[in-house]
Amino acid sequence: MDDLFRELRAHGSLFGSSTLSPPWALHFVDGAPLTLCTVLSGAGWIVPERGEPEPLRAYETVVVRGPATFTFVDEPGTGAEPVACGEHCAAPEEGGTRHRRGWHDPGGGATTLISGAYPAGGEISRQLLDALPVVLRVDGGGTGDAVLDHLAAEVAVDAPGQQVVLDRLLDWLLVCTLRTWFDRPGGEPPAWWTAQRDPVVGHALRLLHAEPAAPWTVAGLAGRTGVSRSTLAKRFTDLVGEPPLAYLTGRRMALAADLLLDREATTVADVARAVGYADPFGFSAAFKRVRGANPSEFRRAAR
Repeated sequence: MDDLFRELRAHGSLFGSSTLSPPWALHFVDGAPLTLCTVLSGAGWIVPERGEPEPLRAYETVVVRGPATFTFVDEPGTGAEPVACGEHCAAPEEGGTRHRRGWHDPGGGATTLISGAYPAGGEISRQLLDALPVVLRVDGGGTGDAVLDHLAAEVAVDAPGQQVVLDRLLDWLLVCTLRTWFDRPGGEPPAWWTAQRDPVVGHALRLLHAEPAAPWTVAGLAGRTGVSRSTLAKRFTDLVGEPPLAYLTGRRMALAADLLLDREATTVADVARAVGYADPFGFSAAFKRVRGANPSEFRRAAR
């Protein structure tokens, strides 16, 4: 989970706040991979491109998964003309973050919307995105309320270092929101979410993620977690859904895919070594078996 959130750090996000008077309709048109919306005061509705409208009241938070667009309205069926929110509302820009205090309506409305867009790309982030619905909503009254109190105070001032503070608050709010949603009563969290809490399998997962290039064997991993080889193999497979070394291969190939798309990664041999393969030919064969194309073909096609 820590690895997935590191890929979603708000250092590339776009932050915005708006105070709105009804009727209104903000159309978030660029379909950021992940957009977080919360209301500090007032209320409105999130209307996804496909699906049912979701109410959004004070101190509630909604996370919308792209690339589909969505609209924030005062009420379903509003008569307001949609205002297209592109780079000023939802879409991350290259070159760092920007704090947007635009789209401000000086009228008497009391609804204040906070939104942050996350440029979640790559194979590592996909594991988290694939576990989320198009729209998820978390009620107020939980751990996220403390973050929203800080957000409310921060957007009310214009102080040095404000962007850094806002970025970190968005990270904090996103983590709190997804934790709450995964742990909701009656929920069906992904296997990796529940498995990480097991004292044995969670330890094994942390080791594999911390040292993906290490020459792991099931016996070696079992020794590090303090159980027998057979116990680890069964427990890991039952909770994660696949054996430890199969999981490790998938993790290595996801890391390799992201490295291959990094323009600073020079050669296939460099990528092979980074994910634990001394032989680039062995790495290429494994990559093709998992991804359906060899590393050079994958890199050319993706670019």
